[in-house]
Amino acid sequence: MIHTRQKLEDIEDNSLAPYGLRSSQTKGRKFEDHEPDYRTSFQRDRDRILHTTAFRRLEYKTQVFINYEGDYFRTRLTHTLEVAQIGRTLARALGANEDLVEAICLAHDLGHPPFGHSGEVILNRLMKDYGGFDHNKQSLRIVTKLEKRYGDFDGLNLSWEVLEGIVKHETEYDISDASDYDPELRGHLEAQLANVADELAYTAHDLDDGLRSGMITPPMLSGIEIWEILREGINWKEEQLSDLNRHRLIRHLIGMLVSDVVVSTSDEIARAKVKSPLDLQKMDHNVAKHTPDMHRRNRELKDFLYNKLYRHNRVVRMAVKAERTISQLFNAYREEPSMLDGSFQALIDQRGLERTITDYIAGMTDRYAVEEYLKLFDPLTLP
Repeated sequence: MIHTRQKLEDIEDNSLAPYGLRSSQTKGRKFEDHEPDYRTSFQRDRDRILHTTAFRRLEYKTQVFINYEGDYFRTRLTHTLEVAQIGRTLARALGANEDLVEAICLAHDLGHPPFGHSGEVILNRLMKDYGGFDHNKQSLRIVTKLEKRYGDFDGLNLSWEVLEGIVKHETEYDISDASDYDPELRGHLEAQLANVADELAYTAHDLDDGLRSGMITPPMLSGIEIWEILREGINWKEEQLSDLNRHRLIRHLIGMLVSDVVVSTSDEIARAKVKSPLDLQKMDHNVAKHTPDMHRRNRELKDFLYNKLYRHNRVVRMAVKAERTISQLFNAYREEPSMLDGSFQALIDQRGLERTITDYIAGMTDRYAVEEYLKLFDPLTLP
């Protein structure tokens, strides 16, 4: 049996919940583009994102720990893949469009600069008089303008629903600006699930990396409600945390959080009597969320991570180094634009000097930014 695009669209129509977005009902693409024979439009969008240069660069961009601090810590790429896995699980359980959720998850961090959130804060400050910098907007710029892979258009020519999901990406640390994508409507369920998957993934996996690094120890977590529930759940009462038990704890945490989101979201949808994607988007609140008890427990854990991991002296020192590196690169290119890569020099008249510099720096990996810094400011390093 061959599953053509029509067959795949029929399967979607029969298997998705009434509020799940069908690829056959997409609002389409900005530029005329033939659709593939054996993939839906959302599957094609996912595959286009996977093949971008920006996606490959995520391997060498910081999540919490800079790439060269250890081979086992999350990078922006592994975080993205883990978000996509959790997003698919949520979508499958709730009858949402799994391919659409996956595409949004894979694209949600494409615009992140080097050195994680520290890099974003610094670029935003440097660009405050020139439109600012936000990694959500940068992700949209990448998939609509900056990637050059097709002769007939800039960007990837993704479907409306994927672009809307990227634009309406919101977490505790990310606020969306959806002015060109029905701002009066909430994100569709698939966008909301991508948001929840992102928060869930970075909370669980930052805890995992913090424990692995030794910057967080089990005694430090004593008394935190969700930690005590996890210990009880796997019947772990020892003082020393082995790698195996750490894996068990994190696995149990993710499973518990995913189950809570599924139950809470399903209850919200049933309570609101949602009959279509538009019904859901017209609601005055997001339906994809934790139950109140789990939200409270999660909040306690997030506050702990902020105070004990994100503000740990090792992380803060790296943030200070990132500020110096990005600031000095930005100012050096601004004072002497001819030091920019030749392909970017050619874009200055079109984009403006400061935005061109920002696009260049935002596309750097951690490693490339450090190497470029040494080339410009270390007299012993060849340019």
